Amino acid sequence: MRVLLVEDDDRVAEALVPALTRRGFQVDRQATGRGTLDRLAGVDVVLLDLGLPDMDGVTLCRAIRAASDVAIIVVSARGEIDDRILGLHAGADDYLVKPYDVGELVARVHAVRRRRGADPVGVGAVSTEVFETGDVRVDLGRHEVTVAGESVALSRKEFQVLALVMAAGGAVCTRERILAEVWGRTWSGANRTLDVHVATLRTKLGRPALLETVRGVGYRLGQV
Repeated sequence: MRVLLVEDDDRVAEALVPALTRRGFQVDRQATGRGTLDRLAGVDVVLLDLGLPDMDGVTLCRAIRAASDVAIIVVSARGEIDDRILGLHAGADDYLVKPYDVGELVARVHAVRRRRGADPVGVGAVSTEVFETGDVRVDLGRHEVTVAGESVALSRKEFQVLALVMAAGGAVCTRERILAEVWGRTWSGANRTLDVHVATLRTKLGRPALLETVRGVGYRLGQV
């Protein structure tokens, strides 16, 4: 997913760009409002700071929305309810107040894409896609998993976790994304819950190497 970060604060950008890159995003940074409209081609999500040095961020938000249907998430220190309402009325899909947790930002990016029907393996997605690796086959349309031709009974959340990792095709699925897509939220014991579901999947599938742990980040498809 390609993200355009419109942020004038170098310290914020220097922390956020690598954090998002580690989570599988392609991130471009724009330090000023002017020139942003010229960089929208191919962008999936714009992360827009309102406190820009050369123009009003709300004005830019309106201009982006007039020029493109790209998803817009405002990330701003302006936290008053009037500011949020103004940003949403200007065309933003979501509004996140600084300081924020990167995990929450990632979850909101995926949620916005899912609402727009652009996240292909979202919880509510209807798909006829089939993913296969080795002798493991996941049929999204039939909500069916087979191993060596034999059906494996999974819970709904186990199926969704497996489908996300399989669909990523070897790219890392971050913990934040899995929790956002499958559970729709995070909580103090969320990581432990996810680990238990992955451990159960490995046992049920009989393929412990299929879901590979990327320590501190998430899971990816391993060699079967």
